[in-house]
Amino acid sequence: MSFIKTPTVLIPKSFIDMEKWSVIACDQFTSEPEYWEQVKSMVDNVPSTYHIILPEAYLEKNMDYQIEKVNETMKLYLRNNIFDEHDGFILVDRKTPFVKRRLGLVIAIDLEEYEYEVGKFGKIRATEKTIAERIPPRVRIRENAPIELPHVLVLVDDALDPIINDLFKQRKSFEQLYDFNLNMNGGHIKGYKITDTLSIIKRIEALSSDVSLIVGDGNHSLAAAKTCWENIKKNLTEEEQETHPARYALVELISLYDKGLTFEPIHRIIFGATKTLIDGLKEYMVGESTLSIFYGDEEEIINVPSNSFECIKQIQDYLDKYLEEHFEAKIDFIHGLENMKTIVKKTEKAIGISLPQLQRELLLPYIRENGVLPRKSFSLGEAVEKRYYLEGKKIL
Repeated sequence: MSFIKTPTVLIPKSFIDMEKWSVIACDQFTSEPEYWEQVKSMVDNVPSTYHIILPEAYLEKNMDYQIEKVNETMKLYLRNNIFDEHDGFILVDRKTPFVKRRLGLVIAIDLEEYEYEVGKFGKIRATEKTIAERIPPRVRIRENAPIELPHVLVLVDDALDPIINDLFKQRKSFEQLYDFNLNMNGGHIKGYKITDTLSIIKRIEALSSDVSLIVGDGNHSLAAAKTCWENIKKNLTEEEQETHPARYALVELISLYDKGLTFEPIHRIIFGATKTLIDGLKEYMVGESTLSIFYGDEEEIINVPSNSFECIKQIQDYLDKYLEEHFEAKIDFIHGLENMKTIVKKTEKAIGISLPQLQRELLLPYIRENGVLPRKSFSLGEAVEKRYYLEGKKIL
């Protein structure tokens, strides 16, 4: 069987306000609840993906009630028939405040071929270390959900066959499904329906004999989908397993070399920390390059390895040890340097650590050789460039 499947995609009907329907990935702005409060006020009492996701800014508040409410709202949307169903891939043309165009292809991937655990290998692999304790809350959100909404971005090394670019050149021959502005300064998005999927699948399969796709964004969400599928398939026959909708996860596929794809570092904030953390990090890190650490209005420079992969590993190793020894301290991962600096300035005992850029051409070779990067090593674009929930797929 192929590791790619043609999905039946759910798109809201024409009477739905798409600008209010589509909201950004739930794992963004986790330390800025005011962002989500603004979204909530904007979409109150109208159909929106906001009502069928659980922003991680609220993950620890009345979780059981919130999950039940999300699932009931999903069922309500299905009963009210607000979706049109489309068999095929969706070619995505995304404009952001930072890039004029980023191309993607919404497909379904086989979770049997996705692996995130160390020592296991599949056609589709995680890029970053998956934290086991972060999976159960996401499983609880997904396990009784009738539909899924993807914010997972998967990367393909298509240097030998620029498949998605070729499809974009043919976009005028495809049916356009949506064309609208994304709220909260997210840019603009267009989507085109592609029904001739078999030839595309064959081209993707021909690109690599070992690692075909790597997860660029949404590792933990995909790991939760994998866990849910492993639980479901225990009670299925082999024949039932082949066609069950939960076996396949909806993702957006992006070329590793897309000109609109930017690799941004994910910075760290340690809450409840003192300047002893900075002193310790200065002693621990050595190297020819430098990076900045922020504490209130102050900025300090420390030396770090010039190899960005090694730099990120050393920093995370140190922070993990620090957090084990300081139970009062907590870590958050922030997309966007200015966002991090703003939070640090307004928060007492918060230290912000900037991380270096990664070189995309070294990413796939690193995954092949070393397995995974430390958790939250990089982000595909700035916070407002993350994927917005838009398309859906039934999973029950």
